[in-house]
Amino acid sequence: MDLNFTPEEEAFRGEVLQFLRDKLPERLSNKVKNGLRLTREDMAEWHAILNERGWLANHWPKQYGGPGWGAVQKFIFENECALAGAPRIVPFGVNMLGPVLIKYGSEAQKQHWLPRILNGEDWWCQGYSEPGSGSDLASVKTTAVLDGDHYVVNGQKTWTTLGHHANMIFCLVRTNKEAKAQAGISFLLVDMDSPGVEVRPIITLDGEHEVNEVFFTDVRVPAANLVGEQDKGWTYAKYLLTYERTNIAGVGFSVAALEKLKRIAARVQRNGRPLTEDPLFAARLAKVEIDLENMKTTNLRVIAAVAGGGVPGAESSMLKIRGTEIRQELSSLARRAMGPYAQPFIEAALHEGYGEPPVGPAEAAPLASQYFNNRKLSIFGGSNEIQKNIISKMILGL
Repeated sequence: MDLNFTPEEEAFRGEVLQFLRDKLPERLSNKVKNGLRLTREDMAEWHAILNERGWLANHWPKQYGGPGWGAVQKFIFENECALAGAPRIVPFGVNMLGPVLIKYGSEAQKQHWLPRILNGEDWWCQGYSEPGSGSDLASVKTTAVLDGDHYVVNGQKTWTTLGHHANMIFCLVRTNKEAKAQAGISFLLVDMDSPGVEVRPIITLDGEHEVNEVFFTDVRVPAANLVGEQDKGWTYAKYLLTYERTNIAGVGFSVAALEKLKRIAARVQRNGRPLTEDPLFAARLAKVEIDLENMKTTNLRVIAAVAGGGVPGAESSMLKIRGTEIRQELSSLARRAMGPYAQPFIEAALHEGYGEPPVGPAEAAPLASQYFNNRKLSIFGGSNEIQKNIISKMILGL
């Protein structure tokens, strides 16, 4: 097996690099590379730039607005974007809901919602987790009762990422209380501007408003917004989660973080020598790089399987486990490399326009926030412990 890119693939890499040089705003790239917080406008700007080029939904079929790329092209694009400091594509519409609608949605739903995802007319968020229904997602209690040509929704969702920016939410709702847990769930698209929808912020320890609680009180949702069949939503939810978990692995982001960590380790000294020559630090750095190289190969296999019409199953769980562990280790090593300079936390320093002198090297400012925030990676999207259960069941038959 030849792991080198072909001349055609290298030519594509050149095309991507030229696009990033021409179209990626330097202001956005600098914010990403320096760990500053992105605004809604920042994320929407990059979304629009990619959509204009036709490269936004790079895993969608060409007939629905995708570029028709193969596995290696997707891999190259995502890695080069991460290395260039491009903002992460907000995943909820493009990477999660889009594939579900393409596979399970009605033709009317595809024609209506998919173009709106691409052009940014709708900003989607995810209504899965509830208080008491995290890893045990099948225990959701939010209900949807059919009343004529509408469903009436009551309940609560939590940890709704970027829900304060969204105008739409896709939800798991219970439509049959008599059936066993998984069998009575449906997949419903809800307008966040509907009467009875309330969004309450959850402010995390680092002062960021990233997640929310969403409450539904007698919210009327058109029955036409039901995806697929009533009570079959668990099938669609699992399909979506395979895409979410593959995305959480974040191979490109780890590649970029590793490159940055190497630069820091070559510059920071301990006992008169760079950290790259410190035996303990160098060993951890080498191990995480080996793990990342192995994960790249697995990621290519999963992308190739999906491009060939397959569905990522246990492989997405493998990527989620290893990918989140790698990302956590990289943030831990970066924090360790900066030593005491990573300890101070100045929330204002993570916003564009902060004019005060940094405490130590400039790249130290976001490290504490990133380290603690990244602890969530092995929990959300299905905890890593749950992923191990999935792998043992699907592959080992246990």
